Amino acid sequence: MSTDRPSSPAETSSATAVADESQAPVVRKVRDLWELVKPEISFLVTVSALAGFLLGSPDVIDPGTLIATLLGVFAAAGGSGVFNHVAERHLDARMKRTMQRPLPANRVSLSGAVLFGGTLLVVGLATLYLLVNTLTAGLAALTAGLYVLLYTPLKQRSKLNTLVGTIPGALPALGGWTAATGALGWGGWALFGVLLCWQMPHFLSLAWMYRKDYARAGYAMLPVVEPDGASTAGQALFFTIMLLAVSLTLLPLGVAGWIYTAGALLLGLWFCRKAYAFYLDLTPRTARQVLMASIVYIPALVALIFVDWLI
Repeated sequence: MSTDRPSSPAETSSATAVADESQAPVVRKVRDLWELVKPEISFLVTVSALAGFLLGSPDVIDPGTLIATLLGVFAAAGGSGVFNHVAERHLDARMKRTMQRPLPANRVSLSGAVLFGGTLLVVGLATLYLLVNTLTAGLAALTAGLYVLLYTPLKQRSKLNTLVGTIPGALPALGGWTAATGALGWGGWALFGVLLCWQMPHFLSLAWMYRKDYARAGYAMLPVVEPDGASTAGQALFFTIMLLAVSLTLLPLGVAGWIYTAGALLLGLWFCRKAYAFYLDLTPRTARQVLMASIVYIPALVALIFVDWLI
């Protein structure tokens, strides 16, 4: 005769709690690894590659190549992000904004982070090399090298680090173009210029907001080296104006139409207005408005490119 009996509510609740508790470390580990890939930056990089691919595919998109491109770019960008965390772990521990990141908080081991980052980078580059083309894989490798080996250490040594960092930040857009076309082209270089200009107001506004934190950690960010903020706001405004100008070159180059151009004009003017307000009034509020505008700008611009491509 069976001796099984229905579980009481208390027993069921206790069993559920034990199961949740056993799963919690795994969930936390996944979250920490996800944080290491710098998902916000990796997403924006991948979106820029999508824009390049769309511009380089005027008629028909190869879905297999597109998926391989986006996966490869995201993995390579994520691996680079992990190595950035590794290189800056001691500095992150000094900043209020970053001291709870996985490495300075000792939630992920150094060896584990290196293995994870290396795996992502290898998988990303291999995907681009085997499933897309050699040129795109080479651009992704160059991006990772410049980001990890040049930009990351330069952040502690020169106020020019943000400007230098725009190059690896813009190369994935060019990589999207080469993934679609197999070659470099003016349309790809124009989009490269858009991403290069966009990064300056984005990162300068962020650096102004957290300048005390950056100073505490020993970063040579522009607002730390020149604390009056005039150069920071001036450069943010200049590059936002340049962004507007470069974004409009896609029409005469023949890679985008009037729908994109009209939208890019309105979007760029709106962004310039935010940068001008920051230039006139150096406050955390206006800096945050520039930062938020920059976050909206790239997805909105890619949406315009997509709509323009469809029509």
